[in-house]
Amino acid sequence: MTKRSLKKPMMVLRSKKPAIIKDGVITSSGIGEPSVYHALVVIFLEFFAWGLLTMPVINVLNQTFPDHTFLMNGLVMGIKGILSFLSAPLIGALSDVWGRKFFLLITVFFTCAPIPLMSINSWWFFAMISISGVFAVTFSVVFAYVADVTTVEDRSRAYGLVSATFAASLVISPALGAYLNDKYSEPLIVALATAIAVLDVFFILVAVPESLPEKVRPSSWGAPISWEQADPFAALRKVGLDQTILMQCVTVLLSYLPEAGQYSCIFVYLKLKMHFSSVDVSIFIAVVGILSILAQVVLGDLMKVLGAKRTIIIGLLFEMLQLLWYGFGSQTWMMWAAGILASLASITYPAISAFVSIHSNPDQQGVVQGMVTGMRGLCNGLGPAMFGVIFYVFHVDLNDDHNGVAASLNGHSAAGSAIGGSALGSLDGSKFVRNETLHGLGGSHHIIEDEYSQLMPGPPFVFGALMVICAIAVAAFIPEAPSDNIRRPSGEKKRLSVDVDYEYERGRKVAGPLSPLMHQDSAQL
Repeated sequence: MTKRSLKKPMMVLRSKKPAIIKDGVITSSGIGEPSVYHALVVIFLEFFAWGLLTMPVINVLNQTFPDHTFLMNGLVMGIKGILSFLSAPLIGALSDVWGRKFFLLITVFFTCAPIPLMSINSWWFFAMISISGVFAVTFSVVFAYVADVTTVEDRSRAYGLVSATFAASLVISPALGAYLNDKYSEPLIVALATAIAVLDVFFILVAVPESLPEKVRPSSWGAPISWEQADPFAALRKVGLDQTILMQCVTVLLSYLPEAGQYSCIFVYLKLKMHFSSVDVSIFIAVVGILSILAQVVLGDLMKVLGAKRTIIIGLLFEMLQLLWYGFGSQTWMMWAAGILASLASITYPAISAFVSIHSNPDQQGVVQGMVTGMRGLCNGLGPAMFGVIFYVFHVDLNDDHNGVAASLNGHSAAGSAIGGSALGSLDGSKFVRNETLHGLGGSHHIIEDEYSQLMPGPPFVFGALMVICAIAVAAFIPEAPSDNIRRPSGEKKRLSVDVDYEYERGRKVAGPLSPLMHQDSAQL
């Protein structure tokens, strides 16, 4: 069988045989041929399970950390993101030795392991979410699986299907979870999400065939893994070798850092700060997801008309505007307007990936895309932590005592005050910022909010908008002509070319042209 025949999409790569474990490797062929659709089912089930918990998790987060909700949200997501960034290259390298199916199994299992703890112990629930970041790299393994069963020409479309499937899982599941939470109870949703996660694990065990042919694996399952393969900073260290690539990576850093922070907290922010109901947040997720799909459908035509560089700048302008609207907006309609702008801004990263691909030589594609992907992975850890700390510094937190005082001073009934002082009822109570009580001349009480909270309800979003402005300035000076080769010794050039081909053949460190419409972890917190 030729190498090319191994790369034909949807082609049988193994003969069917019962599931066995040999030398620590799952060698089952599963059901049918290894195909993109096996990967799509795995992604859909995993994020559908977490999507069901979108609203309940916000409630539990508020109950567990009432005084530091946004700070703890940022820390939990930040630790998870950093651990994922550090472990992703190692897991990718190990999947080249032990096979994709084994690592699909453990990444899905450990990513979903915290779900049942939500009804048992909330502290352990959030601790496990943070720790699960070590294995929360399902997307990386899925992209490698897809690369095994597709040609280079078909891979872009397949990656797009993976991203669209992820978005589709979040269009329906948060609304369904909110409905079940209102109609029945939180334990029921946790049980349903756990059952779906178990179904996903069972599907991988029984139905997913191994995509990595045995002939391209090392001869032994204990084959050594080089430090360069497992080093998460390996690609980033090459950033400064070329000025154009450096400017592209700086643009990604300045634009994706606030985007990652935003996606880690926006649902919490809408409900706890902007007083969205569970249904409103669910509809918001669905609308933004659908509009993002539409925006990326026309991305190709937009790039043909305006060019990749101008498309990037337009996407950055939309991102800046939506961050400013999130930061300064205090009305519900402003949040919806910002959400529409966010869907339009979703073209930014795909446009950057396309720009990098167009303006890099064929033997540099894997290396350059690895740099951009590595920069983005680093932002997934730093962005949420940055937003959480800024929320904390500006005192944008929940304080039940102040909420109860605010309710009573505004003439609420005793029952209303009791509800406003509770963890769940306070979601629709008064503003969640530090308040001061003043006595007027007539003995009446007035609530005076800190001046910054009146002008700027969401400080991290404003800070993020300033970073995007810097990204626009950098992007404006990126040369439109193709970049020169990355300077390297002649002996290293041949080795890098082999590594790049290996990355393309195995799907490691290659970013798809369509990024996920919402951050992969956005449904979790």
